Amino acid sequence: MEISEWKDHVKTEREQKDGFFKMHPQSPLSFDKRQNFKGLNYYPPDLDYRFECELSEHEKKEILKIEDTKGNEREFLLWGEFKFKIGDQECAVQAYKSSPEEDRLFIPFRDGTSGKETYGAGRYLDIEKEKHQTSEEKWILDFNEAYNPWCAYSSDYACPFVPPENWLNVEIRAGEKA
Repeated sequence: MEISEWKDHVKTEREQKDGFFKMHPQSPLSFDKRQNFKGLNYYPPDLDYRFECELSEHEKKEILKIEDTKGNEREFLLWGEFKFKIGDQECAVQAYKSSPEEDRLFIPFRDGTSGKETYGAGRYLDIEKEKHQTSEEKWILDFNEAYNPWCAYSSDYACPFVPPENWLNVEIRAGEKA
């Protein structure tokens, strides 16, 4: 995909999400908030935050219990690890699944922007085999797709907290802002 195509793709996905937030009955925004909604706040698309990585799948898929914002525990399978570099900083994030059959990988993370420029509890990435896997079987880890959990917009939702192993010591200025 060409850079201009990629930027257009990111822009289109953001416009569709904004439309969903403003118009869809399942939007996390209350009806009142939707009336004045002008769109979510994003960092400009930046290729420096898009990586093609190998997934180091964990041999033993441990069950991890992650507390959510309502005090409940949710179970996730600790599926694998992605390693990448931001600037000269080596980084790694753990990827989780709800069940072994699921094709989607869930990557909650916090970074140096959390609580300053982005939602304090962290952001999420969802990557799907069909959409985010290359022909070489690498995964596209694109932080430009990072999003705030719905609990950032309404206390009606419960969202899993970010496990400490996914607290990054770098700033990821990509994706949704606060």
